[in-house]
This record gives sequence, structure tokens and C-alpha cells, in this order.
Amino acid sequence: MRFRAPANVLLQRAQLTLILAVLVPTVLMTALGIIQLVVGTGSVSLVMGILFVTFCTTSLTGYILGSILMSRGASLARVQHDFVSSVSHELRTPLTSIRMFIETLRDERLTDPVEKEKCLSLLYREVERLEGLVARVIDLSRLETGRRAFEQAPVRGEDLAQDALLAFKAATLSSPVEVQSSVQQGLVVLGDRSALALAVTNLLVNAWKYTPPADKHIALSFSGGEREVEITVRDNGCGIPKDEQRLIFEQFERGRAAVDMRVPGTGLGLAIVRAILNAHDGKIELHSEVGKGSEFRLRLRRHYPGGKT
Repeated sequence: MRFRAPANVLLQRAQLTLILAVLVPTVLMTALGIIQLVVGTGSVSLVMGILFVTFCTTSLTGYILGSILMSRGASLARVQHDFVSSVSHELRTPLTSIRMFIETLRDERLTDPVEKEKCLSLLYREVERLEGLVARVIDLSRLETGRRAFEQAPVRGEDLAQDALLAFKAATLSSPVEVQSSVQQGLVVLGDRSALALAVTNLLVNAWKYTPPADKHIALSFSGGEREVEITVRDNGCGIPKDEQRLIFEQFERGRAAVDMRVPGTGLGLAIVRAILNAHDGKIELHSEVGKGSEFRLRLRRHYPGGKT
């Protein structure tokens, strides 16, 4: 079996080949054309010099465009490699736990029925965790490649808030908290109701995760101007440092607070929120200060009955 180099290595080799095959001859021919124009006599020499320079300019332009495309290809290959590595790392932990529990049950190391039941419960939890991770990866892949078809229908702010709050309550049954909700009446956006509700729910769940257990304050508000609807989720949690505020929207990226507080998660929630907002031509903004909490704002175009937006 022949060894195949990674895609980014192949692209780097192709770029080097392009330099040797195009750039070097182009520079030499450009110099020749300039010499022909300067020292040549007669109309033939002038025409030849112009043709040389024109040809070399075209070749140089093609080289620049080709280099740009190759650089983008190499960057995409690196992103794909990082994505696969991150997914593999995230899958390894639950798979290792599942294997350990199965071996324990197979070898009959546990004789106490209570301990067996506990082991089965942990096994079921790890399977659920694995299933959730795979589902999130698939959802994110479909969102970012445009393979998920979004419904384009009018969605009322009241309905969107209700869907998000119900999903939030279901996700936080272990430690329920009341969300302060404020929804301006008459707000309508055009989009996919389930996807937008998922985006808001992800923000609410994140706010729940990163606020103190004894003093959680989470607020959800819907407000609107003439052209936009603004959805805001605020919390009084640990806050996000400036140097992490861009990073946390990337796939599998989690802030230092998530590690320090040992908060469970995959680092896909905010990446999914960003992908959903991009698909709806919306914007997401983050305002946060360490120790004082965070505020996420989703901005969507306002829709009016009759087609006006």
C-alpha cells in the first residue's frame, strides 16, 4: 500500500512547483522583453518587446491568482484536519468509558445488583453523550455546508421565546432556574422556527452552565426597531476574557473557565448558533467582562406582513 501525503502537504508542493514552472520563466522573459524595448530598433523589435511584456504580465497575474487559490485550499485542508482531530478526541472519551463499563459487566466483576444498576446507568449516560455529540457534529456539518434546508416562514417573537424557554427547562431539569423573560409584542422574523429556537436555547443553556449555582440570574429579551429584531441573553456568570471572545465561536473551542469549572460540553454550541445566524443573514454580538457576566445579542431582519422587511 502506497503512502499518500496529507492534502496540505500536496498543496504546498503544488505551490512550489508553480513557482518554479511559472514565476522563474516569467521573470526572465520580462527582463528579456524590457531589454528588447530599450535596446531594440525598428517596429518588429518594439512589437516583440510589447508581446513579451504582455505575456509575462498575464502569466504573473495567473500565478498570483493560482497562489491565492492554493493558499485557501491549504487553509481549508488544515481546518478539515483540525476538525477531524477534534472530533476524534471528543469521541475517544465516551468510547473509552463505554468499553470499560462493558468489560466490567462482561467479566461479571460486579455481583451487587445495586452496583450493576449504577454501572448500567453510567453506561446509558455515556451512550447518550456520544449520541448527542454525533448529532451535533452532523448538524453543524449540514449547517456550514448548506445541506440543511431552512424553512422560510414568518416566526413571531412570542412563539420563538416560548419554544426556547421550554427546551431550556427540559435541558436544565437537574437544577432548574427561572429565566427573566421580556418579549416586545408584534415582532416577527422570517426564518426557520426550530433552528432559531435552537440558537436561543444554546445561549440560555450556556448562561445556565457558567453562572454560580447559588445565585443564577439569566434574562431573555426580545426587542425591535424598524428594521431589526434583537434577541438578548444575559447572565451574571464568570464572563469571557477579551482574548477568548472570538475563539469560542469556533468548533470544539472552549474557554479557560469551562476547563477550570469542569463544565461538561463539546464546544459546538456557539459554533451552531453562529452557523444558524449566518444562514438567516443575521449577526451575533458578544459583550462580556470577566467576573460580571456575559450578554449575547442576536440581530435578525424584522419581517412585516405583506412582505416588507
